Amino acid sequence: QVQLVESGGGLVQAGDSLRLSCAPSERTFGDYHMAWFRQAPGKEREFVARISWSGITTYYTDSVKGRFTISRGNAKNTVYLQMNSLKAEATAVYYCAATARVGTRIHDYDYWGQGTQVTVSS
Repeated sequence: QVQLVESGGGLVQAGDSLRLSCAPSERTFGDYHMAWFRQAPGKEREFVARISWSGITTYYTDSVKGRFTISRGNAKNTVYLQMNSLKAEATAVYYCAATARVGTRIHDYDYWGQGTQVTVSS
């Protein structure tokens, strides 16, 4: 049962920007902390960014700091990931996730989307 739906992925060139969106399919996640993870081919899924339920607190993995921005919509039920100055190593399937806890590990998150493919050509 899909709880979250990602969109916005695609094929871009290095240096381009892309904005990913994540919206719930059925229930509301306005009171949940949200995060983006990614999984590159042949690699484990890794944490990218997270945002508190209020939208006030954000946290990023070092490799995307200054280039990626996570945010929530006005109703706090939709989450975005603005990705600027994309590099080839950003190529991955990007997943949205939700949790009532605070964390950056995969098992900290209870709800997941099916992912959206981002491909950055060099």
